[in-house]
Amino acid sequence: MGGFFGVASKKACAEDLFYGTDYHSHLGTMRGGLATVSDAGFTRFIHDISNAQFRSKFEDDVNRLEGRLGIGVISDYEDQPLVITSHLGTYAIVTVGKINNAEALMRRAFHTHAAHISNMTLGEPNPTELVATLINQADTFENGIRHAQNLIEGSCSLLILTPTEIFAARDKFGRTPVILGRRLNKSNPAWAVTMETCAFPNLDFEVERDLGPGEVVRITPAGVETLVKPGKKMRMCAFLWVYYGYPASTYEGINVELARNRCGAMLARQDRADGVEPIGDVACGIPDSGVGHALGYAEESGIPYRRPFVKYTPTWPRSFMPQDQAKRALIARMKLIPVRELIDGQRLLFCEDSIVRGTQLRDTLKRIRSAGAREVHMRPACPPLAFQCKYLNFSRSKSEKALAVRRTVEKLEGRQDAHLDEYSCAGSGRYCAMVNHIRKEMKLDSLKYQTLDDLVAAIGLPADKLCTFCWSGRE
Repeated sequence: MGGFFGVASKKACAEDLFYGTDYHSHLGTMRGGLATVSDAGFTRFIHDISNAQFRSKFEDDVNRLEGRLGIGVISDYEDQPLVITSHLGTYAIVTVGKINNAEALMRRAFHTHAAHISNMTLGEPNPTELVATLINQADTFENGIRHAQNLIEGSCSLLILTPTEIFAARDKFGRTPVILGRRLNKSNPAWAVTMETCAFPNLDFEVERDLGPGEVVRITPAGVETLVKPGKKMRMCAFLWVYYGYPASTYEGINVELARNRCGAMLARQDRADGVEPIGDVACGIPDSGVGHALGYAEESGIPYRRPFVKYTPTWPRSFMPQDQAKRALIARMKLIPVRELIDGQRLLFCEDSIVRGTQLRDTLKRIRSAGAREVHMRPACPPLAFQCKYLNFSRSKSEKALAVRRTVEKLEGRQDAHLDEYSCAGSGRYCAMVNHIRKEMKLDSLKYQTLDDLVAAIGLPADKLCTFCWSGRE
């Protein structure tokens, strides 16, 4: 996925930039980067953070960052920020998103302009450099950003740092959040732009407003100017509230933790409507993102919340990014420590953010059983994931066949793409058969997914402003 942070201050910005970027570390585990600009020019640092925390890699760099303007990024896998020299001047750029038509855009650039695109370690073109190439085809940054976003199929939010300003742009359809913040402290006033509002409170910033879909603004220490007005069509990723958004963050005025609490409450109400409450002795959440859902379930159902698994965070990073499945499984196992005293003999109802591949969850469930659980019930906080996201890199899975739903459909139908409209329709015969098959495979006493209507209601935005493609397959 990735995330970014930028700051324009009337004083040195390095400390704000360092901590503000660090608050995006949950969004990626591969690369981190910081860039500032001063009268002496650009200063940039990029480090591999796959085996170390962002903070430990960059803390020695902070004293070498000079200037009042800066941008930072936590990246999926590419080196950022890039420093680009073009007819528009020298600038640094960071991007977050996914470019599905990269090859076509490269051919276009090579055909009509003298251009080159660097390959990354994984052999793929650097998407941030491709975006910069598209921007450079225009006569201004404003027009270049508009040009790039009109050509990109997928999504792209970005920050551009020049010697005098920061340009911030939200994806054309607002799939990712971009939020402005302002610090009114008279001794150190500043403006900031972030993807996670949890970066603001401890740096004394207040949320000013969310950028609209496709909006482009120019930020200086003196203020913010809108260059491209927001579009009317928004398709914000609903999975932000389910999984990868940070609990303390708020997007479009909706806090992540509260949305997860409401989502858990919806699951409990559905159990009550089906006449199966109370189904567990305790409600539990798979750490971290399942916790907010489980707290909502516990409050609504009246059964107590407990932590039979505790997450060990000091040395074990997030596990959803590593390319190697064995490494993902090892990290997932090592970071979760079972508390046998809270498991043995209990009927446990677990809330989980989602079931994607099911690989890690299957191992977790085996450990719960071996610790003596009498019953294990699972309540995923979102519908079955049947389609691979086309717009964001929150999963690096190369194939939809890896999804638990697609594997199940293939077993039931002989092909993984058969009758997906029925398998995505809650309550249909094929949907119920699929859920029951996954339940048996996971060795669960019961399995009930959140419905799409209840998920949308728990988030609180109109359905036509959310992207729910990964569940419904509909644009």
